[in-house]
Amino acid sequence: MTLLTATGITKKFGQQTAVDQIDLQVAAGQLIAFLGPNGAGKSTTINMLTGTIPPTTGQIKVGDLTPQDRQYQHQLGVVFQKSVLDGQLTVWQNLNSRAQMSGQQDFKQDNPLIVAFGLSAILNQRYQTLSGGQRRRVDIARALIHHPAILFLDEPSTGLDIQTRTIIWQTLERLRQAHGLTIILTTHYLEEAEAADFVYVIDHGHIIAADTVSRLKSQYAQNQLMIETPHPKVVLEQAQPDWRVIEGQHSVQLAVDDEQAAIAFLHQIQSLVTHFEFRQGTMDDIFMALTGKEIR
Repeated sequence: MTLLTATGITKKFGQQTAVDQIDLQVAAGQLIAFLGPNGAGKSTTINMLTGTIPPTTGQIKVGDLTPQDRQYQHQLGVVFQKSVLDGQLTVWQNLNSRAQMSGQQDFKQDNPLIVAFGLSAILNQRYQTLSGGQRRRVDIARALIHHPAILFLDEPSTGLDIQTRTIIWQTLERLRQAHGLTIILTTHYLEEAEAADFVYVIDHGHIIAADTVSRLKSQYAQNQLMIETPHPKVVLEQAQPDWRVIEGQHSVQLAVDDEQAAIAFLHQIQSLVTHFEFRQGTMDDIFMALTGKEIR
């Protein structure tokens, strides 16, 4: 079931067009990833979808609701790059105030969200005294208190260590599986997009690719077979003619179809090989192939 649609949304700031004619369709329960360099238009797109800023042109709907409807915001949970929580208040005060705003008079300190994000031990600490990882866990828990249909995460893991990122994503995945939560993510950590159901790649305000991870990989991220050999020319003579190759003085790099093709080729040339390495295509390869640049 389609939950969110955006049709022809464009955002102009004066003469500058930040987002240009973007169309989106998001099904309920999906994890959607927005990828793109800094300044590509990801955050502007998120700001329009969350109703923070209006599009210059185009239409946005969650179900039958538009950003102008009072109930629209109740469908959304939002975690921006910069926190909106009060640093002088404790974790509990920040969470409880959000619960009261959403009409939850029975919000307790053993609430499942507090337990799931490991916040019980820090409830009485002021928000401003927390580490970056602790703050982010509080931010996400607060965004989920009113049980939104969609959780927007705008680069939620920037600056966090791998352990904290892992805990956050494990918790979110459990919530997604248990409650059908829809998550829309922008990220600079391309490995976080690996688990996405659908990926939009944005650059210069345009969607330049939109597909599943597996289909994007098959099109833009070929598997790589690296071979060390004293006879690179002999190796290349036996390679498939449609494989993209890079020849070194004592090495050959081949873009192969899959693991089985790599194994078959290695068996064929085993007497010529001193060392080899096989690497599957990654989100980094997709990003580089589509944008032609590293993350800015």
